[in-house]
Amino acid sequence: MKQKLDHFCQWCSNLLARPFFHDTRTTMWLWMLLAVVSALTKMHRCNNFIIFRQSFWHAWDQLPLYAAYPSEYHDFFFYGPVFTVLVMPFAVTPLPVGLLMWTIALTLFLYLAVRRSQFTHRQQLFILWFCAHELLTALFMQQFNIAIAAIILFTYYCIEKEKDFWAAFFIVLGTLVKLYGIVGLAFFFFSKHKTHFVGSLVVWAIALFALPMLLTSTDYVVGQYGEWMASLTEKNSENLDSIAQNISLLGMTHRISGLAFSDLWLIVPGLLLFAAPYLRRSQYQHVAFRQTLLASVLMFVVLFSTGSESSGYIIALTGVVVWYTAAPWQRNGWDVALMVFAFVLTSLSPSDLFPAYLRREWVQPYALKALPVVLVWLKLCYEMLNKDYADKTVA
Repeated sequence: MKQKLDHFCQWCSNLLARPFFHDTRTTMWLWMLLAVVSALTKMHRCNNFIIFRQSFWHAWDQLPLYAAYPSEYHDFFFYGPVFTVLVMPFAVTPLPVGLLMWTIALTLFLYLAVRRSQFTHRQQLFILWFCAHELLTALFMQQFNIAIAAIILFTYYCIEKEKDFWAAFFIVLGTLVKLYGIVGLAFFFFSKHKTHFVGSLVVWAIALFALPMLLTSTDYVVGQYGEWMASLTEKNSENLDSIAQNISLLGMTHRISGLAFSDLWLIVPGLLLFAAPYLRRSQYQHVAFRQTLLASVLMFVVLFSTGSESSGYIIALTGVVVWYTAAPWQRNGWDVALMVFAFVLTSLSPSDLFPAYLRREWVQPYALKALPVVLVWLKLCYEMLNKDYADKTVA
C-alpha cells in the first residue's frame, strides 16, 4: 500500500513539474476563463451586480442609495457613495455586457495585484493556483471583495516601492467603498516617508469624498454618507443572526458556544495579538516579516468582521498562501496539513465538491469555513513573535 502511495505521489510531482503549471500565462487565462464562465452562468441570476449597477442610476437621479427597491433587486446597497462612480462604466452598458466586463475587471485587478506585489515567481503561482476556486466562489456572487483583496495588495506594494501617494489612494478608496481598506494603515510603520504618507491620506480623503459630487450635488453626497453609516450600524446588528453573514472568528465562536457575549471579548485580544509583532522592530528589515504581516492583515480583516461572508474569503485565503510561502524556513508537515485543511474546508465547502450534508448540518450553522483560517492566523502570530525572518540564503 505504501509503495502505491509513494508511486502516486511521485506521479503527481512529475505532473506538476511540467512547464504548463509553472507558466503565469496559464494561470492568467485560467482566471480569465473563470471570469467569463461565472458571468455566463449567472447572467440571469446576478442580484448583487444589479444592486451595484442600480446604485449609479439612483445616484444619478439623486435617490436614496440605502433604501429598499424591491421592484429592482433583493437586499440593500451597503457600499459608500464613491462606489457609484466606480461602477458607472458597468452600469451604462447593457446588463449582459456590464456583467461580463465586471467579472473580468475584478479578476484582472486581483491578478495584476498578485503579479505586482513583489512576490517571487513561486509565490505568485501558488496564490494563483490555490485561490482559483475561491475566486470562482466570489465571482459567482459578483462580489467586490475580489477588488478589496487587490486594494490591500496594491497598498502593500506601493509602500514597499516608496510610492506613498498611491498607497494612500488605495487606502482611502478601500475605506470609502467598504471600510475594509482602512487595514492598509497597518503598513504605516513600513513607510519611509510618513509625513508625505499622512499628507497624501488627507488629499485623497478630500478628493474621493467629493468625487461623487461631480455626478450629483454636495448636499446629496454628504447626506448619503450619513445614511451609509446608519445602514452599516443596522446591518451589523442583522449580521449577528444571519447564517450567510458573520462567517468569522466572531460568528464561529458565538455559534459553537451558544453564548451571548460582546464581540469586544474577542476583538480586543485579537487586536493586541495582531499588534504585538510591531514591537519586533529589528525584523522590519526582512521582506519575509513584512509579507507575513501582509498575510496577517488579509486574514484579520475577515476573521474579525461581522460582515464577513463566504465570498469574502478570497481575501483571507490569499493571506493564507502568503503566510505559507513567505517563511524563509522549511515548512513542516503540520503547515502542509493546515494548507490542505484550508483548501478543503474553507475553499471547497461552499461548492458541490463538498458533501452537502456536512455543509448544511455543520459548516454553515457553525461558520466552520473560518476555522482553518483561524488556526493559520494563530500560528502566524506565534511565528511573528518568535521566529527570525532573516533570509538564511543571503550571506
